[in-house]
Amino acid sequence: MNKAFVKESNDGDDDDLEGGLPEIPAGAKNYMTPGGYQRMRGELLQLIDEERPEVVKLVSWAASNGDRSENGDYIYGKRRLREIDRRIRFLTKRLDLAEVVDSSRQENTDQVFFGATVEYGTDDGEPHTITIVGIDEVDLDHGRVSWVSPVARALLKAKVGDQVTLYTPAGPAPIDVLDVRYPAPGEA
Repeated sequence: MNKAFVKESNDGDDDDLEGGLPEIPAGAKNYMTPGGYQRMRGELLQLIDEERPEVVKLVSWAASNGDRSENGDYIYGKRRLREIDRRIRFLTKRLDLAEVVDSSRQENTDQVFFGATVEYGTDDGEPHTITIVGIDEVDLDHGRVSWVSPVARALLKAKVGDQVTLYTPAGPAPIDVLDVRYPAPGEA
């Protein structure tokens, strides 16, 4: 049946933009740290094993109460079930595409690669510290930036003591690589 005659939305068609996360760049792999992979896998298992069964039970109970058109538990339960299913599909896709990179095995510890914690200085004289992580692991409050972000792209393959150029909307800005370290397993 044509969608024009059915009251449905395209909610499931934009799974890759779940939570406002950017898409994986074309031709690139979905790099993740071991910790990030475990966090996403834990969320997936929690949704499948705990949250979804609880909501299904609530919706089933609400449906047995009769008129569903004015039944708030049923209506909001079904909506929550769609949200959970959408998140499960998203997490499953991302984890299937994930390539876990254990940065603690990095041999060139003086050079910036995926998983590195980098301390760099800018013209303002203040040191900044970031950890380069996967797209799904970004947490700016804790200094975790995506490997596709402009600052990470500028720093990748740089060594301690190098000066690289960060291209910002205000124009190019030089940044100095002060320190590079790779966290031990479980730290990232």
